[in-house]
Amino acid sequence: MLSKDELERYQRQIVLPGFGQEGQEKLLHSSVLVVGVGGLGSVAALYLTAAGIGTVGLVENDTVSLHNLQRQVLYREDEVGKPKIECAVKTLQRLNGNVDIVAHPCFLVPENAREIIDGYDLVLDCTDNFTARYLINDTCLELHKPFIYGSIGDTVGQMAVFNYLPPCSNYRILYPNEKELVARGNVNKGVMGVLPSVIASLQVNEAVKIITKNGKVMKDTLFTIDLATLETRQFRLPVVKSTASPASLQS
Repeated sequence: MLSKDELERYQRQIVLPGFGQEGQEKLLHSSVLVVGVGGLGSVAALYLTAAGIGTVGLVENDTVSLHNLQRQVLYREDEVGKPKIECAVKTLQRLNGNVDIVAHPCFLVPENAREIIDGYDLVLDCTDNFTARYLINDTCLELHKPFIYGSIGDTVGQMAVFNYLPPCSNYRILYPNEKELVARGNVNKGVMGVLPSVIASLQVNEAVKIITKNGKVMKDTLFTIDLATLETRQFRLPVVKSTASPASLQS
């Protein structure tokens, strides 16, 4: 049962057709992991917390830099030089004290990925490098967890829901050439400041739909948008047989 304060806080969601108190209660009993609390992760963490996700996990081990502030809206000028994870937890707790914010002050690596991801219902990939994305993909496949991929660069963003309700697609189907991409490494390119907000908001929207089962999840489809032209495109992706989604999100 929702408390009086929760009914008031989440009333604009509760009154949505097909959402109701049941949908809000599903959010309150769910857990979502955000890997990378930079441009995408800043926005995703804010909206997951505001929406009332019961537990929001954060994986991050970087510090706040001045150049982050153009797009990483979770941080402030007086936090430059401080650990992002500490700043993020403090801000999110002020936004919604009813949400359990769990800090993982580390980078996601093969030695910790399984242990961290296993504690959550689904994962938001808000990273900025290919190595982390393949690791998230493979760990989620192993643990039967859905994850929502997001990527940004210049004025173009991508988003896709992977490993949800078999048969389903995954990151390796979209980008099969791991060695080539990892060898290329990270290229520091420009990024439009509002682009992370667009893609991360879509990631959170898909997460809410998966958890509440309210709305059509855009699974196995790559969505792209170019802010320079506002052109959007959707590409259907091949699927493979898999037992991909945890029972808690299928029932």
